[in-house]
Amino acid sequence: MVIGLGFGTIVVIVGLVILASFRVLREYERAVVFMLGRFWKVKGPGLMLLIPVVQQMVRVDLRTVVLDVPPQDVITRDNVSVKVNAVVYFRVVDPAKSVIQVARFLEATSQLAQTTLRAILGKHALDELLAEREKLNLAIQQVLDTQTDAWGIKVSTVEIKQVDLNESMVRAIARQAEAERERRAKVIHAEGELQASRTLLEAAQMLAQQPQAMQLRYLQTLGNIASDKSSTIVFPVPIELFTALGTLKPTESKAT
Repeated sequence: MVIGLGFGTIVVIVGLVILASFRVLREYERAVVFMLGRFWKVKGPGLMLLIPVVQQMVRVDLRTVVLDVPPQDVITRDNVSVKVNAVVYFRVVDPAKSVIQVARFLEATSQLAQTTLRAILGKHALDELLAEREKLNLAIQQVLDTQTDAWGIKVSTVEIKQVDLNESMVRAIARQAEAERERRAKVIHAEGELQASRTLLEAAQMLAQQPQAMQLRYLQTLGNIASDKSSTIVFPVPIELFTALGTLKPTESKAT
């Protein structure tokens, strides 16, 4: 009976070992399998069997990881101190490299993203940092993607989330923006005056070439002034007007 009990125990233990040897991997998971400590192959997804003691596996998630880069102190090219944080989107494309080439690839990518963020943004001025975020995002993404390629990691997107400035710098930027608006307003006003003066010059040249047009303009001005009955206006009549009228009399007498 003792022999039967011992045999039954052995059968149960063997059954548990065989049952524990089966592993199920989800669609987004892969298993990096080692045979006696040496890399063997990448398996999954689905059902797989591991030889106890001889084989070991490391699960790797292939889904995109959203990595929040904490605020970094950055000194821009024009010596302005700012705090910048960002978010990095990456995923594992080579499970074997992510396990063999680097220890804790998530932590390694986070540290690399922080140093790269400071290095790239430190080469640009504050105005570029505020106005050209898409360009800077692309530059950081390309550098990260190049350096993490040896780890089997693909960095797809980098987004600068927020740029924090101290109060004195915010006030300085506000004054600069106000001065820029005033400069543009003066330039627009000067351009308008220039266009108006050109138009008046063209009109004066045209009236000088056509005396009759000048007389008509003179009479039109008299009509506009006469419509205002609230005041008396003494308006000199130029001699040229009588001369023009005198030249019309003989023509009128001949017609009669």
